[in-house]
Parts: sequence; structure tokens; C-alpha cells
Amino acid sequence: MNVAIKERYLFSKEIAKKAGEAALNFYLNRDKLEIECKKGEQQDLVSIADKTVENIIKEALKERFPDDGFLGEESGADHLEQQFCWVVDPIDGTSPFLYGLHAWCISIAVLYKQEIVSGVVFDVQHNELFHAMKGQGAFLNDKPISTASAVSLKEGLMGLGVSHRVHPSTFTPIMHQILLDGGMFIRNGSGALMLAYVAAGRLIGYFEPHINAWDTFAAILLINEAGGKTNNFMENDGLLKGNYILATSSEELFNTLSHMRDSFS
Repeated sequence: MNVAIKERYLFSKEIAKKAGEAALNFYLNRDKLEIECKKGEQQDLVSIADKTVENIIKEALKERFPDDGFLGEESGADHLEQQFCWVVDPIDGTSPFLYGLHAWCISIAVLYKQEIVSGVVFDVQHNELFHAMKGQGAFLNDKPISTASAVSLKEGLMGLGVSHRVHPSTFTPIMHQILLDGGMFIRNGSGALMLAYVAAGRLIGYFEPHINAWDTFAAILLINEAGGKTNNFMENDGLLKGNYILATSSEELFNTLSHMRDSFS
């Protein structure tokens, strides 16, 4: 089965770059894009760029792996009962993308029997391809990466994310406590990219009270392969309903933040 997984892993990297070319072209011509709000949410935006890039990926997968399942942010679920399933966010960080900021990426994960076995996060703007195959380590382009050595909040930057799907009370107490404990944080608008930064040792952790599977799955594998720790996102039907995400560089830091989250839940 490793051969089948590796085939999909290598193809993930290939199609991410191809889709990245299309995404970059849209980005450079974003003033011509029509922008819509999802489900009436003013801060949840989508454009033809998201839909077209996902379609490029989906059509390529249909041709190469016609029997595989698919879950995409824009087109939804298709044959999730299959042993192999692709989980795709064509442009994670749509708001930064549309506003001319650089914090956006393409995220492609592969599941085998409900386990993440391949993950690719492509930062198109900076030509940074974060990638991992289960059991083989994590990489940034051709260089192996590992999480930071931090065991406390004072030893680096946390990444934080939040959306209007959840009440501010699920987020602000944790942000407040991080600051009280001497920590500091950033939010750039792309959960997948900030999670990839945890894998690469740029951030010491990431927390978001609710996030979708397509934003997280590729980076979850990156972090675990890079030596970090994440919560079990699959719990409570995380694949379809989303879940909270907590990812850290170390077990000690994970325990600190997990206890903090539990205190405010």
C-alpha cells in the first residue's frame, strides 16, 4: 500500500504547483474578480478563483485516480466511503488573497482508511512547498523540517485563528491567558499556512476554536511528521463538521494549552 500512497503523495506535489500557477494568475488580476459572501457571512468570502482552482485539482484527480473520494471546500463531498480520499482547500486565506496580502496557500491532503497519509501546503507567493508522507518526515521544498524546541509560551510566537462561526467567548479568554503567561501571537488569515509554520519551527503552536478539515488535514500530518503534537481532529465527525485545532511544538506546550482550553470550555 505504500506504493499507492507514495503515488498520490508525489501527484499532490505536482498538482499543487499546477494549481498554484492558476491561483497566482487570479491573484495578480484580482481586481477583475467577482466576490461573493458565503451563506450571507460578510467575512466568509469566495470568488471564481477558489472555484476554478479546486476544479483544476478535482479534474486532475478524476483522471489519475478515478475511484478515489473527494472533499473540497467549494464542491463538497464525493464518495467519502472510498479507501482513499482527497481533502482539498484550493485557496486557504481567501480574504488575504482578495485583499492583496500574501497569507494564502493551497492545501491538499490524502486519507487512507480515514487516516491522513499525505499532506501538501503550497505557499505560492513564496514558492514554499511544505510536504509530508506518513512515516517519512516533513519537508519544505527539499529540506527536512522540524518543530521548534519551545516548551513554554515565552519561547516563541503562537498562531491564533478565529471565525464568526463561533462566539468570541470561545477564543478571547485563551488569547488573554496567552498574553498573561508572557506569550505573543499572530493571525495572518490562513490556518493552513500558520499550521505549516508550526511544522517548520516558525511558530511554536496554533489554536483555533473551530476550523474545517480542508484547512487542517495536510498541515496536521506535517506537524506530526515534524515532531509536534496535535489534537485528534477526527473526533466528533471532524471530517465533515470541523473541530477545534490545537497544534504545538512539544508535548509540554500541548498540555499547557490543552489545560487552558479546557478551563475556558
